[in-house]
This record gives sequence, C-alpha cells and structure tokens, in this order.
Amino acid sequence: MVAMSMSTFVPFTGSWVTFILLLSLLVVFLSLFIKRTKFLYSLRNVPSPVALPLIGNAVQLNCSLEEFFRKLLEWGKQFGDIYLLWVGPRPFVFVYRVEDVQPLLSSSIHIDKSLEYSYLKPWLGYGLVTSTGTHWQTLRKLLTPTFHNELQQQYLKSVVRETTTLISSLKAEANNVFDVVPYAKRAALDIVCETTMGYHLNSQVNFEDDYVSSVEKMTSIIQMRFTNIWMANDTIFNLTSLGKEHDKALKTIHNFVDNIILERKIQWKTNRDSNFNQPINNKKALLDLLLDYTENNVGLTDSDIRDQVNTFMFAGHDTAAMSISWILYALGRHPEYQQKIIDEFEAIIGDNELTMDNLNKLAWLEACIKETWRLYPVAPLIARQIYNPIKLMNHNIPVGSTVLINLFMLHRDPRYFPNPEAYQPKRFLSNTPKPPPFAYIPFSAGSRNCIGWKFATMVVKVSILSILRAYKIESMDSPDQLRLISSIVLINKYGIRIKISPRQNDNTSTVISESDIKTKED
Repeated sequence: MVAMSMSTFVPFTGSWVTFILLLSLLVVFLSLFIKRTKFLYSLRNVPSPVALPLIGNAVQLNCSLEEFFRKLLEWGKQFGDIYLLWVGPRPFVFVYRVEDVQPLLSSSIHIDKSLEYSYLKPWLGYGLVTSTGTHWQTLRKLLTPTFHNELQQQYLKSVVRETTTLISSLKAEANNVFDVVPYAKRAALDIVCETTMGYHLNSQVNFEDDYVSSVEKMTSIIQMRFTNIWMANDTIFNLTSLGKEHDKALKTIHNFVDNIILERKIQWKTNRDSNFNQPINNKKALLDLLLDYTENNVGLTDSDIRDQVNTFMFAGHDTAAMSISWILYALGRHPEYQQKIIDEFEAIIGDNELTMDNLNKLAWLEACIKETWRLYPVAPLIARQIYNPIKLMNHNIPVGSTVLINLFMLHRDPRYFPNPEAYQPKRFLSNTPKPPPFAYIPFSAGSRNCIGWKFATMVVKVSILSILRAYKIESMDSPDQLRLISSIVLINKYGIRIKISPRQNDNTSTVISESDIKTKED
C-alpha cells in the first residue's frame, strides 16, 4: 500500500514547473482583472452612450467628421456637464464647465497631452507641443524669451509685408464667391516661415513649392488621424496609401528645414564680428535665437533645433490661418463692425506709425477678434492624458483616462455669456464685466497655454485690419449652413465662403505698408 501510494506521486513531481507557470499566469490574470474592474468601477457613474464590449462606442463614432462633431455637442446637452465615450478599451471623458476646466488646466501635474499627439512626433519630434515633464519645462523656459515685445515689433514688418501680398492676391477674387481659407493659409505659412526660419517662402505666389504642398499634406493627414479611430494604429496606418504619402511629405519637410538650418548656421557665423561674440545684424528669427543658445552651451542639437522650428511652423500657420478665416466670416455676417474697426483705426492711428502699442489700442478690433474666438475657437478640443487620478464633477477619473475640454461648449456657457449664440463683440470691451478665469480660453490656459499667443494675436490683428481697409466682406453662409469639423483646428467642411468688393470709393487707404512701421533699428 505504501509503495502504491508513493507511485501515485511520481507523475506529479514532473509537472511542478508547469504548475508554477500556470499559477503565475493565473495570478497575473487575476491582478489585471481586478485592476480593470476597479478602473471600470470608478467610471461607472459617468454618463455615456450605450457602449458595446471590446469596441465601446466605435459604432456610433463610425460616421463622417461633421457628424462626429455634431454628436459631441448633442451628447453634451443630453448627458450634462460630463460624459464618457469608449474607444475600444480607452475612456474619453468630455467636460465643458469652468468648474472642471480650471482644476485640470491649472494643475502642474496634468500637463501631458493625449496619446493621439504621438501622431505628430515623426514631424515635430520632441518639440514644445509633443514633449512633457522636465524636457517640456526646460524648453518652455528656454523659448519664452523669443516672444518678448521688442521682437514682436520686429516681426511686425514681416507680417505687414506678407499681408500686403495677401491683399494683392485677393484682387483676383474681387466680386466672386470663394473660399478664403487657402489664401489665409498661404499667407500665414509665409509669415511663420519668415519669422521662424528667416526664410522668404513666397508660397502666396509659388503654389507649386514642394515644401508648401508637403506641409498641407501632413497637416490634413494628421487631422484625419485625430478623428479616425481606424487609423490610430501605426502598423495599420503605415500599410495604407496615406501612410506612404505621410512618409514622403515628412522626408520633404525634414530635408527643407535641415537645409535651412545649415544655411543659417553659415550665415550666423559669418554675420558675427571678429571676436565671434556679437551678431552684426540684430534682426533675429526664431532659428537665429536657437543658434545663439547652442553657442551658449544650452545643449541643443541640430535635431532639437529642427523639432522646435517644425513645431512653430505647424502650430503657428494653421491656427493663424483659421483665426483670420473665421474672423472674416463673422465680420462678413455683421458688416456694421467692419466700419467700427475702420473708423477706430483712422481715429487712433491714421497716418501715424504702426506699433505694437497703438495696435493694442484698437478696442473694437480686439473685441471682434475675441468674440469670434469665443464662437469659433480655433482649437475646439483640448486633451490631457491622466497619469494621476483627478476628481471632476464628483467623479474620480482614474489613471489611463483621457480628458477632453470642449471649448466650443465652454465658450457658450450662458452663465457668463448671455445669449451665447449671438455675435456680440461688446462682451469684450473694457467696460464690460469679464468672465471668470478659465471660462474663456482661446489659447488654452495654465502652464501649457500657447507660448505664441501674443504673436498670433498680432498676426491676426494686422491681417484683419489690412483686409478690411482694402475690401468690404460679405459672408455667404449662415451659421446653420456650416458643417463644422473638430480636428486639430475647427474647420468648415466646405471652407469659409466669402465675397469681397474693393473699397476704392471710401476715404481709406487700401493697405498698411512697411513704411507705416517703425522698429527700434529704424
């Protein structure tokens, strides 16, 4: 009996390794199961459209881009101040009340952009938009001085020069109905290219430039990936025709910027005195300032410089172009403000020199711009990846969630903007009570707000002022005819259709010229 009893254990001794492996797998599985259960449990009370196992709300999100944006607004009204969408296993939490926006954006912890920003890394590398943590903090501190007031005044001439070209280009469209967005994009691209790289791209004249077409291609592809969940996976995307177009455009962009950096390095060294410690020419583009930093042993490599240049080219031109387009749309719908802006310019500036100081005195111009940014925020969604728990609307949002702020709805909060759908620039005049902090954030807010917001505002002011003094604007579509798409920027599916007519019979000069501007070097 003893012998038989011992023999029964012999087969078992050979399976101890298998047993331990199975037990380990079971422990791992249970651990993941418990973790996932806790994760789901913490989100159990957040309102959500009906979601299916594994794929979540993918069925509802399998729609056109304008339908997607419309659903975001409808769900906001249906579910209240906070709601949840499941994209596969990932939760996307949407908020649009200042009570949630302020703790999120004012936090020094929740500064990471959503995982979707990884789509930008092949182009922007580890620039200011895509970096995070200590690397981002170092870059932010390093780049902040590049937007001080003296340089803004210097950039003003470049803005006026390119805006003059824009006015000339628009002559071909006089009395026609046309989409103004392509014109605004090329003008903004020329402005940002000159102020960022010190290079005159001339895209408003040369439509066939490879760099220009590559930037447009990259921007459209990335915008598509931000809203198309089926293109989220890099492996799948790289196998598609769009993936191949992306790589081709990326190569063109990198080669162009690398060549500019090389040329500017040579010029930068040549334009220094015999002691190599002081630039002879005080004019500086962003690229020149970055080269100065390398001389001071900041530790920027050529790749780092390229990342920053590409970041400002990407972030600067598209946002400025859509700002200009939407403001023209709003003013075309409300022509009475066109005359207010022109009259104010003649009264305050007239034949005097144009400076940053007197540009900022144009209250109606600024109010009309701000009201347009309220109704049509250039970046309608701000996304943060949650790596530390946060409480929003009494819900504990767990690590692994993505929180999105809907600026389109935030800026329409009737508590702070009565009659929110109406275009009323007087909301932003100095004698009108201001909304609370974080209730109006066209350039985001907190530590990760837009570093170039003053520059962007200057570009928009000069562009709008110049266009209005040259042309009367009429918008062709009513707000209910717009088919809005929330991508990286807010766009209308069929562009911004306007009609312009010259002001040759008015007592206003047609454009602002470079001779109207004084800089310190003058």
